[in-house]
Amino acid sequence: MKSKIPIKNLIFLHILLFFYSLASVCSKMAASYDFLTKGFIVYYGLVLVILAVYALLWQQILKRMPLTVAFANKAVVIIWGIVWGMVLFGESLTLGMVVGSVVIIVGIVLVVSDDE
Repeated sequence: MKSKIPIKNLIFLHILLFFYSLASVCSKMAASYDFLTKGFIVYYGLVLVILAVYALLWQQILKRMPLTVAFANKAVVIIWGIVWGMVLFGESLTLGMVVGSVVIIVGIVLVVSDDE
């Protein structure tokens, strides 16, 4: 018998995935500095902190929902990457990105609705 996932758990998951997406931002920022300069160390350190916190909280998510649902939702990090690229780095939005984002969202909806 499948149980319905509480909305607060899905919200917690998406807040965690938003936080996780910041690791890629910090990683790209670190790459803009020379190796072992102050800027590189600060941003790379942030990446490590974000990943450590994410790893701990991910385990809490898995206690509250099935792995299939949590892992399917992890794909929204790609959408956050597109958003961060546009907002912070001036990257362009392409048709392929839009189509890919729609496919990701539809896939998440299918997996989550199938689990209910």
